[in-house]
Amino acid sequence: MSKKGKGAIRLYAFNSKQYECPFDCFIDILKGKWRTTILLLLAQKPQRFAQLQRQIGGISAKVLSENLQVLEANTILHREVYPTVPPTVEYSLTEKGTVLIHIMNDINEWSHTYLINE
Repeated sequence: MSKKGKGAIRLYAFNSKQYECPFDCFIDILKGKWRTTILLLLAQKPQRFAQLQRQIGGISAKVLSENLQVLEANTILHREVYPTVPPTVEYSLTEKGTVLIHIMNDINEWSHTYLINE
């Protein structure tokens, strides 16, 4: 947390919210039961909605759609609509999403080491 002036706390604005700590924004983007799973699947290859839903298992279409919309709005993933009948939609990671996967892998490695040393 960086301070500005005497006792002032710097606020970070993102998606109409204020954060005192940038890491809180990171947590806000990834919070929830499914978002990390969605990202890890998309890190393997671009996928269509039905493919994601089949692989995740237990996620409703509504919840998957909501999570994909949040990740797209935060420019973590890209939604490509192909002009077919019916339309084909494919999801893939953006550059920000790819960087995020590297960070998630580092956190996973740290977590693994932490847990086996407990």
